[in-house]
Amino acid sequence: MKDFVDAPHSPHVFSHIEMFATALRDLRSSLAAWRLWCLLGWLEIRQRYARSTLGPFWLTISMGVIVGSIGVVYGALFNQNIADYLPMMGIGLVFWGLLTSIINESCMAYINSAGYIRQTATPKLLFMLQAGWRNFLIFLHNFLIVILLLVVFGSKDWSTVPLFFPGLALFILNALWIGQVAGIISARFRDLPQIISAMLQMAFYVTPILFQPGMLKDHRWIIDYNPFAHLLELVRGPLVGAAPDMLTWTVGIVMAVAGWLLALALTERYLKRIPYWV
Repeated sequence: MKDFVDAPHSPHVFSHIEMFATALRDLRSSLAAWRLWCLLGWLEIRQRYARSTLGPFWLTISMGVIVGSIGVVYGALFNQNIADYLPMMGIGLVFWGLLTSIINESCMAYINSAGYIRQTATPKLLFMLQAGWRNFLIFLHNFLIVILLLVVFGSKDWSTVPLFFPGLALFILNALWIGQVAGIISARFRDLPQIISAMLQMAFYVTPILFQPGMLKDHRWIIDYNPFAHLLELVRGPLVGAAPDMLTWTVGIVMAVAGWLLALALTERYLKRIPYWV
């Protein structure tokens, strides 16, 4: 043990461990301040829809119209059974909206909170959790569409529905780390939010939302190598009666673990630079 402590490289090793612990402390402090980021997220929604009678339910109505119109038109174009196609497409669209809204708004989380960051010594991950919580509240309004689709068309196998909850946890964890990585880099490079938005738009067309996975036939690899397709299947599959396979669970878990390690590493390295960047 003495030889290990006295080794020339040991201070370097312990410095890395200590630096990584700083990010964990920031995360722990951010989670402990849950009342603050919950309140800030809720106040943003109230301010955004002030003097509105329906508030966030306008987004639910808009999403419902999109699901209904696209479902009927694309179902006819693809010659699909509407009872199978509409729930698949509608649920996928609702969860895709949650994923992209968290990532896109996380890109601007630090930039939009520049006043707080410069004036108060608050944990930085708090602002990322605030963006995630705000979009999750809006998602809960849109989830009424999912419930309506299940009530009208049902599920092929209701026994798979409990798998939805661990799938949703993995889905949120992956959305948050992607948002944290995007938020830190966007604070330094202001062109990144537009680039990420364009990339997510491209990913939308190659992710099985508007089309059934079986339609690709010889090009199934587009889905197999698409991480967004696996994340979507974690939450959509159990609701429509198709339990996610082991590959999908593995991809979701590996992405969450590796992604959060990356997010914490970036937080460690650039935590003190964020106030200067914003």
